[in-house]
Amino acid sequence: MSVIENLEPKLVWKHFDEIRKIPHCSKHEEKIREYIVDFAKKNNLDYKLDKSGNVVISKPGTSGMDNKSTVVLQGHMDMVCEKNSDVDHDFSKDPLKLKLKGDILTADGTTLGADNGIGLAISLAILEDNNLKHGPIEALFTVDEETGLTGAFAMESDMITGKILLNLDSEDFGVVTVGCAGGGDSQIQLPLKTQGLKGDLETLTIKVSGLRGGHSGVDIHEQRGNAVKILTRMLWKAKDYHFYISDINGGDKHNAIPREATAVIALDKSNKDKFISTIKSEEKNILGEIKPIDPKFKVDINENNEIKTTLTDESQDKLLDLLHSLPHGVDKMSYDIPDLVETSTNLASVKLDGGKAAIHMSTRSSIKSALQDLRDRIKATSELSGAKVEEENPYPGWKPDLNSDILKLSKKIFKDMFGDEPKVEAIHAGLECGIIGEKFPGMDMISIGPTIKYPHSPEEQVHVGTVDKFYKYVLKILEEI
Repeated sequence: MSVIENLEPKLVWKHFDEIRKIPHCSKHEEKIREYIVDFAKKNNLDYKLDKSGNVVISKPGTSGMDNKSTVVLQGHMDMVCEKNSDVDHDFSKDPLKLKLKGDILTADGTTLGADNGIGLAISLAILEDNNLKHGPIEALFTVDEETGLTGAFAMESDMITGKILLNLDSEDFGVVTVGCAGGGDSQIQLPLKTQGLKGDLETLTIKVSGLRGGHSGVDIHEQRGNAVKILTRMLWKAKDYHFYISDINGGDKHNAIPREATAVIALDKSNKDKFISTIKSEEKNILGEIKPIDPKFKVDINENNEIKTTLTDESQDKLLDLLHSLPHGVDKMSYDIPDLVETSTNLASVKLDGGKAAIHMSTRSSIKSALQDLRDRIKATSELSGAKVEEENPYPGWKPDLNSDILKLSKKIFKDMFGDEPKVEAIHAGLECGIIGEKFPGMDMISIGPTIKYPHSPEEQVHVGTVDKFYKYVLKILEEI
């Protein structure tokens, strides 16, 4: 028996229970798309597929409501697939294991996929239930939101007709989101030279772990530890002990703050104790700095006997210089909206591969010119080290419209249902609304959702009680629109 089988609303949790069994990492949405299309066929609903794999399912308005405005319910099919290194889980085939404790639903050592599995489940529940009151609905399910919003970018102009959109991808119940940041990635390639081992060297693996990681947009203001930056800092401090890097690897997803990073090094046996002492001393310093937000941070040092080559002194210096100097975290706060991050960047990953270091940076801003300026600085810093930089085309932000009709209605309904005014905010993260608004001019949009904490990390959790409230809230909006 699933731990969510008896939760309310039953239709929503039924679909979420099916979704968590289906592999749907970013760029691998084939099986979840098949589930959605099969659902449309079983329920005799019209559907469309475009070349990029996006799906739209249409449902007519209920009796007497056929002439209401068409509403687009929108969410994305993919999830961020992250797990703790000690967890045995294959995202390509294994169902997510759920854990329910009180009102909190999590997965066992992996991301939960509530982002955006809950949004999908709510859309499917609304499409399935024929006892609801609503006008015409177009449920839009996009691909590959998490790694570049490519489904929204590729969406064809005839996919939807509605001019009102409810994006179901927000993560704070009681908050209506009306704007988001734009962003763009930078791929840095630093050429490296290697050499064979010289002399009687000791070999070690240094691993940074225990960090919380999290979403590189919505969590960036919390100043959580970045495993790549921390590992680089410690190696930098130990430079005097003439070690040689054989490998360095950390981070994975562009929109997740790196939780773990590892370096494999060789050094003269006479320097081993001093090197370890320096690393451990810096570990203590760093823990003292980040303990309030990352109390489980730790560094493990173990022997490694598999080294055959290391970087040359010149390549190693360039790599450490570059990693240590590249920015990470909040660059500017908004002048206009209190407590909103305006511009930030995430040093998302580093890997040594084929004679080069591949470094991935993900940058966000609500101001187009500020976004480009920070990306320019990343490029300038990288080129000083002799690296080449490829910049992906930025995706647009979403400018708030505080006079929006759907915003006014959603605020009124929330106050009527729950007794309080909802918060109206913009967020420092990318939402597909920015792209959809650019593709379909005149679209009136809000983004709403239940409470989901720590997305993009194995700490991801959904507050179960808010799902029921959120579902009823969406139904009331559809009824009164």
